[in-house]
Amino acid sequence: MNEKTIKILEFDKIINKLVDLATSSLGKALAKDLMPDTDFNRVKELLKETSDGVSFIFRRGEPPLGGIYDIRDSIKRAELGSMLTPGELLKISGVLRAVRNMKNYASKDRIEAEQDNVVKELISLLETNRPLEERISNSIISEEEIADTASSTLNNIRRQIRNAQESIKDKLNDIIKSPKYQKYMQESIVTMRGDRYVIPVKQEYRGEIPGLVHDSSASGATIFIEPMAVVEANNKIKELKIKEQAEIERILKEITEEVAGMGEGLKSNVSLLAKLDFIFAKSKLSLNYKCTCPKINSEGKIVIKKGRHPLLDVKTVVPIDFWIGEDFDTLVITGPNTGGKTVTLKTVGLFTLMMQAGLHVPANEGTSLNVFNKVYADIGDEQSIEQSLSTFSSHMKNIVNILNNVDDNTLVLFDELGAGTDPTEGAALAISILENVRQRGAVTVATTHYSQLKVYALTTKHVENACCEFNVETLQPTYKLLIGVPGKSNAFAISKRLGLREDVIERAKEFLTREDIKFEDMLQSIEKNLSQTESEKQMAERYRLEAEKLKREIEEKKEKLNKSRDRLIKEAREEARKILLEAKRESEEIISEIKKLQKESQIELRQKKAEEMRLKLKNKIDDIEGKLSSELIKRNKSYKVPKNLKPGDTVLIADLNQKATVIAPPDKEGEVLVQAGIMKVNVHISTLELIDEQKDVIEKSGLGEIGTSKAKNISTEIDIRGLTLDEALDKVDKYLDDAIIAGLKEVSIIHGKGTGVLRSGIQKYLKSNPRIKSFRLGKYGEGESGVTIVEIKD
Repeated sequence: MNEKTIKILEFDKIINKLVDLATSSLGKALAKDLMPDTDFNRVKELLKETSDGVSFIFRRGEPPLGGIYDIRDSIKRAELGSMLTPGELLKISGVLRAVRNMKNYASKDRIEAEQDNVVKELISLLETNRPLEERISNSIISEEEIADTASSTLNNIRRQIRNAQESIKDKLNDIIKSPKYQKYMQESIVTMRGDRYVIPVKQEYRGEIPGLVHDSSASGATIFIEPMAVVEANNKIKELKIKEQAEIERILKEITEEVAGMGEGLKSNVSLLAKLDFIFAKSKLSLNYKCTCPKINSEGKIVIKKGRHPLLDVKTVVPIDFWIGEDFDTLVITGPNTGGKTVTLKTVGLFTLMMQAGLHVPANEGTSLNVFNKVYADIGDEQSIEQSLSTFSSHMKNIVNILNNVDDNTLVLFDELGAGTDPTEGAALAISILENVRQRGAVTVATTHYSQLKVYALTTKHVENACCEFNVETLQPTYKLLIGVPGKSNAFAISKRLGLREDVIERAKEFLTREDIKFEDMLQSIEKNLSQTESEKQMAERYRLEAEKLKREIEEKKEKLNKSRDRLIKEAREEARKILLEAKRESEEIISEIKKLQKESQIELRQKKAEEMRLKLKNKIDDIEGKLSSELIKRNKSYKVPKNLKPGDTVLIADLNQKATVIAPPDKEGEVLVQAGIMKVNVHISTLELIDEQKDVIEKSGLGEIGTSKAKNISTEIDIRGLTLDEALDKVDKYLDDAIIAGLKEVSIIHGKGTGVLRSGIQKYLKSNPRIKSFRLGKYGEGESGVTIVEIKD
């Protein structure tokens, strides 16, 4: 594809927008390298990728694309036997987490109709490894810190280090607090120098405390001494630290070996995630600009329905309808300056490039574009002072290059063809160029001011006129494209509106030939008729859409009524069946009792019991009849005739089980005008029930159940290690909402020690949160500086 054309049509700006929508550096790289393709089948595949991504987002929402890193160099190092750093392993864990999240995202999609969905196929190829992912996340806290739980050996070593450190601190605290040594101390603190615990001693008393001197203050007034009493303990800590480092290296090597074992799968995952990120970026671009997937063809046809240039303000851009390639393959567009001619050219060209790059275009359904081998554009003034080229020469140089390369599958866009030279010669040259390009089979769109080109388009087969509409009353272009109508010169009308004297205008008309006057009058008549026809066509289209919408709504309501009727009948049958089964059971018991009575010898006792059975059977029959009619009785009692109905009240139409809004109060006959959906109907007040909307909202919202539900499921701690600060803040904010609803008073936020970014960010957020009573770092046994304990206000 011609690079100059890509720049002129601003395809590079679309690519920049696409790059911004990609999440990962890998996806951004694919977006940055995107170029239009000329292979028909390949273009079809690229468009399907975008459509499948849009379909996924519609059904499942935004995809989880966080944690996609380029870990290919790390995998290569692992395969060569090098030990990976904690930071590298965390990125690998992030990729595995991204794979798992993407798998979960796709697994919730129950749509079976799209078995050939490209996105679904790519996600199915992703390879998860939950054990490795959890091994890394459980073993590594940050790029600088390995978790105690990484191995039992490491946990044991660190416990010994902590015990030794506490022992040293106790001994040194005894020294600095001792009355004997207090006067020797510069400060009553225990500090460290070179990983060894020391105490600050005044310079003049250095000989009073036996030990090793490790450092002195800048002024020399203080020296830091390691007392002999703790030298051996410090040495032991040093040995334990060496063991700790050796164990950490062993753990990292072991995890690195697991990574190397999954090397090919991880490489494949990276490539698939990058592709998915790129596809979803294309899909988001489509959704952001309200695009549709264009149909593609190879017959040279272009049909654009309500196309909107994607780089113009969506609030002001005027959609265009454009077609070419059916009855004509060359279109000559005329009209005033800044009337939209150039925007039309760029829209057609940019849509073609976007489609051939697999991107959807901002236009309505029914848009169809041809896959061209070449696209050329001569748009704008490219005059170069350095090259000493005039405007005409600059354009002609570009046109020469186009004519040397054009073929029967080329789209050519000319802006102001033949401009910059003598009008007579320029018009003749422009007609010749159009004729040459047309004879080679190219699809051509050209803009011009020359009347000769309008006549050429009128008198030449397969060439058509078009114009950008201009409102003479307001002296403003409407930016609407009218195909089939040559643009009328509005010089006289505009001059008159601006106040030019009538006699000057009349005198100017005398210089026109009779043919010129007839031609301009004809254009004015055609333009007026076409504009009126277009308005009527748009009105008819609106009515048609409204009628179709009304038809759909009526059909949907009919279907709902049928479903409701079937459901009620089914429920009634089930209830009747239960009642009959119960009656059958009761009757069998009574019959059994009667048979027992027949065996009784005493006549009076037998008659008494028989009477009891008869009464019991009668009561059961009455009960059955009551149950069979209970639903009808309840239904009739539930509908109370509303009083004092006024406009705006919400009511239920009992016969239809349909909500409606009162428009007018009841008349003398009790008829009420209501609106249900888009329909306004008169119904009798006896069929209406007043609805308390506020009560419905409260009941439906189930606010009373939220606290109970949250209390059952909420944990008293949240782990945000491994997240970015923004992700962590979002997660903590939602967690605190749930904790408050559940009635928790104290919760723990596990952020790890690491670089301290998460800790400081979370604590800054907690300071500004009015719901938080207080917070502090964890104590020994609570996680120390790796955990923040939060107290929630009552």
